[in-house]
Amino acid sequence: MSAPPTTSVSPGAAHLWRRTRGLLIAAAVLAVAGIVITALRSGQHSGSLDPRSAAPQGTKALARLLDQHGVTTRVLTDPAELRAHADHRTTLLVPATEPLGKQDLKALRAAADQAGRTVVLGSGPEATAALAPGVRTTPSPLPVRQLTPACDFPAAQRAGSVSLGGFRYSTSRPHTDACYRDDGRATMLRVSGTTDGRASAQAETVLLGAPDPLYNKNLDKEGNASLSLQLLGRHPKVLWFLPSSTGSGSPEGEERSFLDLVPPGWTWGTLQLAVAAVLAAVWRARRLGPLVHEQLPSVVPAAETTEGRARLYRRADARGHAAEALRSATRTRLAPLLGVPPGQAHDEQLLLPALATRSPSRPGTEAPSTAGLRALLFGPAPRSDSELIDLADELDRLENTLLTDAPASPPTEKDRPS
Repeated sequence: MSAPPTTSVSPGAAHLWRRTRGLLIAAAVLAVAGIVITALRSGQHSGSLDPRSAAPQGTKALARLLDQHGVTTRVLTDPAELRAHADHRTTLLVPATEPLGKQDLKALRAAADQAGRTVVLGSGPEATAALAPGVRTTPSPLPVRQLTPACDFPAAQRAGSVSLGGFRYSTSRPHTDACYRDDGRATMLRVSGTTDGRASAQAETVLLGAPDPLYNKNLDKEGNASLSLQLLGRHPKVLWFLPSSTGSGSPEGEERSFLDLVPPGWTWGTLQLAVAAVLAAVWRARRLGPLVHEQLPSVVPAAETTEGRARLYRRADARGHAAEALRSATRTRLAPLLGVPPGQAHDEQLLLPALATRSPSRPGTEAPSTAGLRALLFGPAPRSDSELIDLADELDRLENTLLTDAPASPPTEKDRPS
């Protein structure tokens, strides 16, 4: 079965390209711009507490200071990897522990038992109970402000005042140092021994109620740099744990939707594009009121109008529209001759039977079949200009035949001889 002919009603590839090339080019430019921006920013890091980030809440400045003092920093995102790399000559830094599940906290606890020192930043009640058993945590954090050591811990004494706050800790375990108290409780607590309570001359855990002393924006204030270097520079290697947003850091049994994995910037960008699309649709579909009929500034002859319209059809390859205009005009003129109401002139079921009953009276003229009349008056669009011209000739011939065979009008009183 052959494919239907291409007309203006069913436009071809070239016509579709002309209509959509502007949108396609704009979409291609946006895609290329997005790829270029992503490629340029692929090596940048902007996460909070990321030692590779130069953002205000990054810690690249602290990582540089540690490197100048001979301390190497290694970023890990999987808690299981920490245990493989932790030893007594390692400092383990654990920020943002609250989103972790039970299995991840168990892996962190095992790594902390192997490390020489574990520094936990902004640890809430659940994570503190897992990483430092016997330590009590206040449920609500306090604002960060300048606090003095008020303890005998040498690192705090040398650092002096720092920017601390957040969660506060207390414990009855021995060999502890409670420093930088706020409202009677420590915002920095040092606990000796492993997480299971066993005494250890090497292992210790330091809890900071807030990570603010490590931030790039705060490192040059008060004693923040001194305290951060002393806490993390005790051993020659720092394992910097950064939970991955798409890794094993999600709580156990919690299902994450697709929107949870999409960065917030993409979500807001998509929402803005949707709003812009709606506004563009409203703008294009606006109605300012009813149409106003205006008089033409000059009278154009019907022949020129017809010729101009034909040229537009030809330029757009709109043979389907041109053929339909010819057929519609022929059906309109034939309907009164066949006794068909003008409002039903385009009804195929009514016009064709009435037309088939009319046979030409001229000798040697064969009456067209019903199938031929249907193809002529209601058929498909012509595939070429020559077929369109042939169609116009056939319609003209059919109309002239019926006009010739039409009965003459009865004579009036004026026409009768006196």
